[in-house]
Amino acid sequence: MASVVLIINAGSSSLKFSLYRSQNNSDFELYSKGLLEGIGSGPHLKITDRQDKIIHEKKWTDGQYAKLDARDELLDQVLKWLFDFIKKDRILAIGHRVVHGGMKYYRPVVIDQKIYSYLDSLTPFVPLHQPASLAPMKVIMDKYPDITQVACFDTAFHATMPDKAKRFALPRKYYDSGLRRYGFHGLSYHYIVHYLQKNKSPLIKGKIVVAHLGNGSSVAAINKGKSIDTSMSFTPLDGLVMGTRTGQIDPNVVLYMTREEKRSPDEIEDIIWKQSGLLGVSEVSSDMRGLIHEIAQNGPKSKFAKQALDLFIYKLIGEIGRLIVCLKGIDGLIFTAGIGAHATYVRSVVCQTLSWLGIEIDEQANKDGNELISTSESNIKVYTIPTNEEFIILKEIQQLLSNSKQRA
Repeated sequence: MASVVLIINAGSSSLKFSLYRSQNNSDFELYSKGLLEGIGSGPHLKITDRQDKIIHEKKWTDGQYAKLDARDELLDQVLKWLFDFIKKDRILAIGHRVVHGGMKYYRPVVIDQKIYSYLDSLTPFVPLHQPASLAPMKVIMDKYPDITQVACFDTAFHATMPDKAKRFALPRKYYDSGLRRYGFHGLSYHYIVHYLQKNKSPLIKGKIVVAHLGNGSSVAAINKGKSIDTSMSFTPLDGLVMGTRTGQIDPNVVLYMTREEKRSPDEIEDIIWKQSGLLGVSEVSSDMRGLIHEIAQNGPKSKFAKQALDLFIYKLIGEIGRLIVCLKGIDGLIFTAGIGAHATYVRSVVCQTLSWLGIEIDEQANKDGNELISTSESNIKVYTIPTNEEFIILKEIQQLLSNSKQRA
């Protein structure tokens, strides 16, 4: 009987999962993966095998599940199919990407009701993310209580940041009650560090800036494999311009909306999380590919799209510069996630703008999507490395269960 580990990465309107299988509980290989998207509108499930061949697909078109409150029932249907698919195997554990671990959890943890309740209490910190992270966990706790579940935290990697990088200049009581800079995308940054270690890169002992660029974007300063600062802070709203999120803004903008426009907290939350960023500025798309296509097709007529793209890159370069100062130098710059791995133009402009640092990019290597995109003469190595958060969750589960077995 083989063992399987199921990795779940849940978003507000989607759920990604990966199934890993092993005959000896150690050498796990990707067995299948799936995506449930359109939760709250028109749900669509697609599951593929390791060769990306579709093995199961379903669309819900009758409107029965066209509400977010149908999430639990949808998840239950997905789990039933998965458990039937692996019925001859033993489920070793189910791992979850959890956005926030709060002040308490910096390492993976086996979930019980007490821990679940604590994580649920963090919902006011990240109201658009934490409930989505916890929803699959709750369904499994209720219907399959004997299955071991492990929470792995996006905030954990940044626990090594010094105190000065974690604080806001607020009265001390706020820091003590949890209002501090946590940082996010930690599982992605952890993977980049793992990748450098595995490939024996000299950068693992150096100073690097990693740019995780996607619908949600952030950058992190990493020294000798440890996070020392990052652009996101109390929530995943802060920092860079993102698909629909503002990134860093003057807090008084929110007070202005409250006082002058008489907007409610819910209205403001919707504006700064879902109507802003690339979408808000361009009035075209929240997707970088859509903006670049719009500019290529319409040129000068795409003024708003160009403004959004320029703003995204401008803020990104500025934050990279800040982190280089925090590091007191830089040995490597790494691009990852959807935009980071695929937006040739963004990488090119960023590197050209930072050429005064000694960065020299190989434009053909960049266009071809090579891993190393800097020239041999460049003082700073520049890489494009796809991230793999699910792999890190798998490794964290293996380590946690191994340690528990040794203690027993």
